Amino acid sequence: MKKKTGVEIFGSGNIGPALMSKIRRNPNLELKLVAGIDLQSEGLARARELGYATSAEGIKAVLECSDAAIVFDATSARTHKEHAPMLEKANKVAIDLTPAKVGPSVVPCVNLGKGISKSNVNLISCGAQATIPIVHAIGQCVPVKYAEIVATVSSKSAGPGTRQNIDEFTRTTAKGVMEVGGAAESKAIIVLNPADPPIIMRNTIYAMPDGKVAIDEVCASVEKAVEAVRKYVPGYEVTVAPFQNGDHIVVGVEVVGAGDYLPKYAGNLDIITAAAVAVAEHYHHTLNG
Repeated sequence: MKKKTGVEIFGSGNIGPALMSKIRRNPNLELKLVAGIDLQSEGLARARELGYATSAEGIKAVLECSDAAIVFDATSARTHKEHAPMLEKANKVAIDLTPAKVGPSVVPCVNLGKGISKSNVNLISCGAQATIPIVHAIGQCVPVKYAEIVATVSSKSAGPGTRQNIDEFTRTTAKGVMEVGGAAESKAIIVLNPADPPIIMRNTIYAMPDGKVAIDEVCASVEKAVEAVRKYVPGYEVTVAPFQNGDHIVVGVEVVGAGDYLPKYAGNLDIITAAAVAVAEHYHHTLNG
């Protein structure tokens, strides 16, 4: 039986507790430390309740944790850019859940294992994880000359880190739609919806094909992509099947969260933490042969 790989979480906002639950259920990963900078934060309190080691010494504690090979960075884009060289020097694999875009962009069902850096990978954003598989699926049928994605999430699921990263979110997501999704040009929009009761995460994809479209082929390709995402995000589903509207294809996607920390409306937390654990499992198998 393979030895579990030690991991640590850096950041004690909403993402941290959601990650804890997924790591706790994973047979290949063992959480060694949850680190932040606020001892009284809900994330560190939750970790203590679950019996995990915690620290409010930030990057210092992360670097000193010798039995964790992988760091889930759930801080902010600015913070990750500052700390990425330190993590690399300490021989830590950084799985970046911020839109810092230091390492190569990864969407597990699209490009996991294809030229991924051994030291740093970027998960782009929750919106990217939800929409890039669809753009990529359309691109398997017809080249996409322009793609626009709109990710709408409940404002209750967006913590301070997310709000600080809005500009980086839009830039990095748009870039990911091109680099990973395959669109020639792109635009990304995030909407923080204040509705109460909170809405489920919803995403709309507009793709402008460069050529003739066989919509039946597109539907089949998108269905295949949805099945791939659902292997690690069970609450992922198409709510508006692909259809052609003038010069573009429209698809609607919804993500119902697992309810690991925030309620099920927080699908944005669920999809990026599930992607992070999928990447960590890939590294586990790589590190252990």
